[in-house]
Amino acid sequence: MASVKEQEAIRKLMVFLQEWDSGHKVARSRVLDSFIKSNNGKTEPELELEFSQGASLFLARLTAWLRMTYMHSTCLDKLLKSIGIFLSAAGGRRYLIEFLEIGGVMTLLEILGLNHLKEEDKRESVKLLQLVANAGRKYKELICESYGVRCLAELLATSTSAEAQEDAQVLLDTLGRGNPKYQHQVYKGLIAVLPCASPRAQQLALQTLGAIQELVGEAPPALLEPLLAVLGSAHLEVQHEALQLLPALLPLRVRPALLAALVTALTPPGHPALASRSESTADPNALCPREPTLAYIQQAAAAKAIGILAKESVEVAEELIQLNVVHGLMVAVGNMEHMPSQRHSSISLKYFVHTFPIVEEHMKKAVGDTLFQLFMDSPETWYTKMDQAQAEELASSILDIPKDMGRKQSTEGD
Repeated sequence: MASVKEQEAIRKLMVFLQEWDSGHKVARSRVLDSFIKSNNGKTEPELELEFSQGASLFLARLTAWLRMTYMHSTCLDKLLKSIGIFLSAAGGRRYLIEFLEIGGVMTLLEILGLNHLKEEDKRESVKLLQLVANAGRKYKELICESYGVRCLAELLATSTSAEAQEDAQVLLDTLGRGNPKYQHQVYKGLIAVLPCASPRAQQLALQTLGAIQELVGEAPPALLEPLLAVLGSAHLEVQHEALQLLPALLPLRVRPALLAALVTALTPPGHPALASRSESTADPNALCPREPTLAYIQQAAAAKAIGILAKESVEVAEELIQLNVVHGLMVAVGNMEHMPSQRHSSISLKYFVHTFPIVEEHMKKAVGDTLFQLFMDSPETWYTKMDQAQAEELASSILDIPKDMGRKQSTEGD
């Protein structure tokens, strides 16, 4: 038989629950304020002591009210924080199971897709999903089975809150680890973020792709187009993350297509006219230079990437030579409308000329003694000393290195 003290505690619990059941929005809001203030950080035993072993009864009421009112944003932030106290309680696995059994994950994911809700409410929802994912593999799978990857990718791509984007990224990273059944789904979800209009989202998606690349293994061919597009981003932080990802792709089957696409980016459509377009910039009525086109930004980034990847291994450098990379770099050096293209392609060209004598020989034949000597004297700054005629000559030079010459020369040198 329960002691007098226990009976009194049970009576207080029943009164508390009856007040909640009969209370309206204002009264319930006050209850939530008090609950959050008094119970934040408590363990499962402490919560059970607070509720006379009936904490689950209050959690059930919180979850039921959430399901009924989340579309109307009724005390949503307080509701989510209160549920979070249960889900984060040490030793409180049963609270998590009770929350999931009544559809808690679906409710949280639906909150992420409602445009009229506040970003802060969506952040709280992501935090609860993170608690679910942290509980183990089967809980990660539950989120993914409930279309969680798509919801989180959309939040990352469209949110106006940098904090919400970062929370979504962390959760996607969690879902991509220790979750072999769905890690490819997470990877594809991150790829889907790359074409979005948010540079911050692109940066975070690229960081996460790089972090889980080794776990995923082969990269799908669908990665290349959006990856090369963000490589041409005007935002340097996005470019940087794209460049960081490229070396991890070299051992994979996408390598030939990746290298070919980078070389192609060196010669944008209409490239023979790159230098001759100087007529527009030479216009005495022009008050300032034109903004660089996205093609030029991508050209410069591709030149930089090629230099980075060529230095990864001689084999990669040889493959690039067979793709006519040297001619592409010379076209980029001749682009006087975009100095970053000239700078990065000059640095990369220096590596190929100094590493492969065959490249040095054929480049000298193609550009002539004067231009070649200018390059050899100051390979990293020679483009600043070129006049318009020399730039045109460089961009239009024909460089014909026979197939397998780079590989053959490398073999002979061993």
